[in-house]
Amino acid sequence: MSEFYRQYLAVGVFVIAAFGMVGAMLGASRLIRPTRPQQDKYVTYESGSDPHGGFGQANVRYYIYALLFVIFDVEVMFIFPWAIDADGLGWYGLVEMTVFIGVLVVGLAYLWRKGLLKWA
Repeated sequence: MSEFYRQYLAVGVFVIAAFGMVGAMLGASRLIRPTRPQQDKYVTYESGSDPHGGFGQANVRYYIYALLFVIFDVEVMFIFPWAIDADGLGWYGLVEMTVFIGVLVVGLAYLWRKGLLKWA
């Protein structure tokens, strides 16, 4: 057996050992855990409200908060590279990032003024 195949054999042994350890841990937890079946455990739970049967409509506030998270997450994705190379971009980069953050602040102020950030 060549050295090339021996290295792949070592990786294969580690993969098999990892799957075996995961299986052993899941099996041990199944043997150790208590089993007390109750009907209330199997009821569908969604966002803190009890289901009423059939199709339940989710509150729009959850959607708005998810969109706000995505917007500010994308903002960080654009600001991070700028922060790393701020010296290389010079004044042009500073002005562009100020405009970008300004647009986001205007959007946040609009949402705040409309009252969309109030939970209750």
